[in-house]
Amino acid sequence: MKVASVLIPLPVPEAFDYEVPEAMALERGDQVAVPLGPRLMRGVVAEVRETTGSNRRLKAVAEVLDDSRLPEKTVDFVEWAARWTLSAPGEMASAALKGLRAPRPRPERRVRRVAGRTPAKLTAARAAVLEALGERATPGADLARAAGVSSGVIKGLVDEGVLEVVEIEAVAAFDAPDPDHAPATLNADQAAAAEVIAEATAKGGFAPFLLDGVTGSGKTEAYLEAAARTLKADPTAQVLILLPEIALTQALIERIADRFGAAPAEWHSGVAPPRRRQVWEAVVAGRCNIVVGARSALFLPYANLRLLVVDEEHDGSFKQEEGLVYHGRDLAVARARIEGATVVLASATPSLETLWNAQLGRYGWLKLEARHGAAVMPQIALLDLRQSPPDPQTWLSQPLREAIGETLARGEQTLLFLNRRGYAPVVLCRACGHRMTAPDTDSWLVEHRYTGRLVCHLTGFTMVRPRHCPSCGAEDSLVSVGPGVERVEEEVRQLFPEARTAVFSSDTVPDGKSARALIQRMAEGEIDILVATQAAAKGHNFPHLTLVGVVDADLGLRGGDLRAAERTFQLLTQATGRAGRAEKPGRAILQTWTPEHPVLIALAAGDRDAFVEAEMAEREAASLPPYGRLAALIISGENAAAVEKVARELAGSIPNAERLEVYGPADAPLALVRGRRRKRLLVRADRDVDLQGFLRAWLARVKVPASVRLNVDVDPYSFL
Repeated sequence: MKVASVLIPLPVPEAFDYEVPEAMALERGDQVAVPLGPRLMRGVVAEVRETTGSNRRLKAVAEVLDDSRLPEKTVDFVEWAARWTLSAPGEMASAALKGLRAPRPRPERRVRRVAGRTPAKLTAARAAVLEALGERATPGADLARAAGVSSGVIKGLVDEGVLEVVEIEAVAAFDAPDPDHAPATLNADQAAAAEVIAEATAKGGFAPFLLDGVTGSGKTEAYLEAAARTLKADPTAQVLILLPEIALTQALIERIADRFGAAPAEWHSGVAPPRRRQVWEAVVAGRCNIVVGARSALFLPYANLRLLVVDEEHDGSFKQEEGLVYHGRDLAVARARIEGATVVLASATPSLETLWNAQLGRYGWLKLEARHGAAVMPQIALLDLRQSPPDPQTWLSQPLREAIGETLARGEQTLLFLNRRGYAPVVLCRACGHRMTAPDTDSWLVEHRYTGRLVCHLTGFTMVRPRHCPSCGAEDSLVSVGPGVERVEEEVRQLFPEARTAVFSSDTVPDGKSARALIQRMAEGEIDILVATQAAAKGHNFPHLTLVGVVDADLGLRGGDLRAAERTFQLLTQATGRAGRAEKPGRAILQTWTPEHPVLIALAAGDRDAFVEAEMAEREAASLPPYGRLAALIISGENAAAVEKVARELAGSIPNAERLEVYGPADAPLALVRGRRRKRLLVRADRDVDLQGFLRAWLARVKVPASVRLNVDVDPYSFL
């Protein structure tokens, strides 16, 4: 008999076997309905095999569903990703089926002519309607506008039986991109990079590249030209461009529409569910050539994926920390390898892992070393706050204030960068020292002056700022400590009351629409001073911006995880790189209490190579990524004793392994989140150790009770 292994979109550790009825033809990737307990579940066929019999009676596959078959390489990718991340394969399959969970768009109501019927009385308005309609079916409102009549005229013709209303199934129309529509003028470096990428795509097979270009060097134009050449050589080819932030998608969509004469498909959490379904169906049918999206777009069922681009590949937003834990950049490289496609990792500040692969020759290394056109890199100065401290209870030093004033006088824009949301990061009691934290969480509450509330950025908890200290009861004793972007904006408005000032953070622009509106206002010169978090430091082009002031350049260096220096260098490089991207030269001023820090010295000198060399040497000495591998085990639960018991059992069950160490268990830095106690174990292994195999063998030794949750994070980016 035939047996089908079916991936069911649930957190179960393996595929389920079902008997295939004799009359049913099944292939890998087919979507089927299978019985699971008392109900039927959707599943994806992972394998069909012949068997001579079974010791257990198998239930039969109920039916093959009408939905499209997942391409075989999509199923390969789903299974690989599950093995790599130690996730349930059903959960990965669920990510690939996400578009099908959305409802279909409502059918569109249109009117059309009924054959052989004419109006009893043909008025001028009715004649205009019939002439405008012709033999087509069109929405009634559109027809009324085209004929220049009221909707009542249309209704009258429908009531009389001259026109009829029909429902047309909504099908997404993705116009084919025209590679020759509006080619960009490229400099020599851009043209060479586009040529190499396009040649690799035309040749076929897996080809990874690092597109390494300084901020403003035109990386986007280079990879769009490579996409154009790919589509010209193969009109059925599909291109996926991944972005770290939803706020960046609209600008890129507009650039693609200008370049190709057709808009791409969009895929992220901000897209309406019915539209997501349309995109999913168009991608699997090969009716969509270009997709721009967030990391989840990796799981779409591409019919002919030839080119993947991971823009801002260094960005930590590509790492998904909750639910399915994975790194979008790493899975993009794996997807390209499985598809036999070209993958381009683009960044002005590549991650050390990507640079290491390029240095070893595993990735092609394409360099864009100058800004596009007349633009030049900004001058960067370190402002020693020990020599020029701000006034008490202020955050901008006098030299930075003067620079802002000079920039305003020239009619140019300033960006003040502070990667800290809200008004103040800490609220404490002057009487007893109590720090306000969210209930059942170690995370501090952040004051938001705009709303008058205290907010936990970890759990989303919010409360009105109390008049009395909840610990000692003292009245009006709570004070705000430290600056957030709202507090800096308050200072700016006091110093420069005539300036048009705005704040750019995830609190003030919570969705894509509001972010696009603010970005457009800034690009068009309607804002003089923008106070922003890292939301403004990613890929935006503000032609009138000539001054970037970093309020607290030391902030990221106080962290304490292995990537603190790397992240700070990347973030400040990206932030300062917003200045001087057009004809006017730019400059950046970094306020710091530690101007002697190697990260800041390298940044001011524009010497990325010196920073990378020093940071790589430290990582190599400690056998940390990219020279070694890490994995984290996070144990959490409401019962502290149960969490402690599982942690001890894990610590006592570590398999023997060479070139590998396990640290912990220890309390996580945030040991209490949403009422759940948290413990961590950290695994460090040499690169040639089968880390996933070790983890599988280890976890198989311990039975975790239902009251305790165990999460595995391969290559962790957060150490909280």
